[in-house]
Amino acid sequence: MRNNSPWIHQLDHEREIKKLEKDGSADVAVIGAGIAGISTAFYLLKHTEKSVAVIEGYKLAHGATGHNAGQLVTYFERPFSALVDEFGLELAVLGQKDINSAWDLLDEIYKEAGLNIPLARFTGYAGYSTKEQVLNHLENAYLRRSGGLYVEPIGIAEDAPFLAELPEKYKKLITLLPREEIALKLETFDTQYLAIGSTEKGVMNSALFCQEVVNYLLEKYPKRFSLYEHTSVGKVVVHDEKVILDGGEHTFECKSIVLCTNGFDNFEIFTPSGLSVDSRFHHSISGVVGFMSGYLEKHTGAPAALSYFQKEDSGITDNPGEPYFYITRRSYESELPPGKHDLVSVGGPDYLLEDTKTYKRDLEFSAKAREQIEKFLKRAYDKNKKDLPAGQGQAGLDQIFLWHGVMGYTKNMVRMIGPDPSSPRLYYNLGCNGVGLLPSIFGGFKVARQLAGVLFPPSIFDVPASPLVLEELRQSFPKAQSSSPARI
Repeated sequence: MRNNSPWIHQLDHEREIKKLEKDGSADVAVIGAGIAGISTAFYLLKHTEKSVAVIEGYKLAHGATGHNAGQLVTYFERPFSALVDEFGLELAVLGQKDINSAWDLLDEIYKEAGLNIPLARFTGYAGYSTKEQVLNHLENAYLRRSGGLYVEPIGIAEDAPFLAELPEKYKKLITLLPREEIALKLETFDTQYLAIGSTEKGVMNSALFCQEVVNYLLEKYPKRFSLYEHTSVGKVVVHDEKVILDGGEHTFECKSIVLCTNGFDNFEIFTPSGLSVDSRFHHSISGVVGFMSGYLEKHTGAPAALSYFQKEDSGITDNPGEPYFYITRRSYESELPPGKHDLVSVGGPDYLLEDTKTYKRDLEFSAKAREQIEKFLKRAYDKNKKDLPAGQGQAGLDQIFLWHGVMGYTKNMVRMIGPDPSSPRLYYNLGCNGVGLLPSIFGGFKVARQLAGVLFPPSIFDVPASPLVLEELRQSFPKAQSSSPARI
């Protein structure tokens, strides 16, 4: 089976698609029509009087936005302790607060656009099976709490063999639980998990979200908003007074450009200072292709987002490091078969994309990844071990979707948000779309406010600049603040 996403499946495939059929112009061009690009357009249109054009090489929300597990989370793709090591506790905490604020931004978009597509928020869980995993999680929680962030207590099994060895500073973060209760919260019969963490999570079809927000923007701002699909940009030429986009047969002129892509676009960026910006953009992004599988089960009305960090010798995968899998469950109405069900999305297997030009969206689903997912399901999520209905897959589920998506990561695995230090007409809202739905929305808000003339203090999301530039910024804002604007 080839790439078959359940989120793309729910889109309106009869909607009108508009290409760039003649030379065009707008105040701001947004490259990429995923959740980052559409959120950026939403806030640009709301907070400025600028005209905005979103330009997409393929189709609306058909990139990473349409090929994910549907989870809304506020954590980063690297440990919080690593962010503290790189940026210091104060800036790391402010970065976390910025991402947390995306919940309110998401609610704002839902309210103003009148969206009625399903959105659920709830407590999600992560299970840990080794002492090292537990210590890492405790250190992250300890630093968050030290910085004034709220942290849920971490449940540790009463019979965990390392309880007496835990440092004293973690004791106030811990609550003891029977191992069976940990397994129950993780919805598994597998009792290997020695600890459990919890945080607010959510589920949403981000592709459908983009489609409905675009419909709203086209209706509310018909003279200021446009969307061009199947319009590939080959070159971006940044001049002192304007930006020119080469779209093949036609060109597009704008005053500012915002790159909201996954980083795997075959275009070059030219600036008055040479190719330094092009190198920064194309050499700062690496890619991972993640594989996911979707199953239907009886509708329960209980959404879930669960993560499972297993032992290295679990036998599920031969990849180095600890096997990591995740499950997202949400209501799903589908004609295959008719009726209302829950869709259980399972992911974890991935591989590094060494050449940024080799990913193919119609790539055949990896047989190895499918085998690993099925092994994990049999061990962790088999709810009906004794009575599997004939003809059904692991865990008594009907498998109907197999899909994959490319995830773009910056070198430090932190999203890049804001203007390029050497080219003020060029902005970024990209990177780390492995957990990128809420960060994309926050990035759209911040970039829009920056283009409206609002100044922000230094942030962990700032586009990398030279140490001299960073020091000048810090002197401008002696005490770091939240990325709430310094000037409204």
